[in-house]
Amino acid sequence: MIESYLPIFAMISLAVAAGIILSTLGIIIGPKRKTAQKLTTYESGMEPVGTGKQRISVKYYLVAMLFIIFDIEVVFMYPWATSFRELGLAGFIPMLTFALLLLAGYFYIIRKGALEWD
Repeated sequence: MIESYLPIFAMISLAVAAGIILSTLGIIIGPKRKTAQKLTTYESGMEPVGTGKQRISVKYYLVAMLFIIFDIEVVFMYPWATSFRELGLAGFIPMLTFALLLLAGYFYIIRKGALEWD
């Protein structure tokens, strides 16, 4: 059984080794000319305003996590939608359960006020 996983382990180890080797070569061979322009902070093409240690509201991270959660559900719905006719009722019931759980989660976060910006 473990023999069937050997090609996967070989590919992962080859990828890790290539990443480490190429990163090390870049550090060793790459140019090391540091100028004032290269050392300045660059964010989205704009000059930074304020310090880098400003506090960010937890709401920002909460909305980002909620977006990821409700965005990933689309990954589960696309394959189901493409094979909806072949699955029939055996595929409809689990997806209906999944959609109802998502809807319940959506109503829960609305009720808790997670999407309200103060």
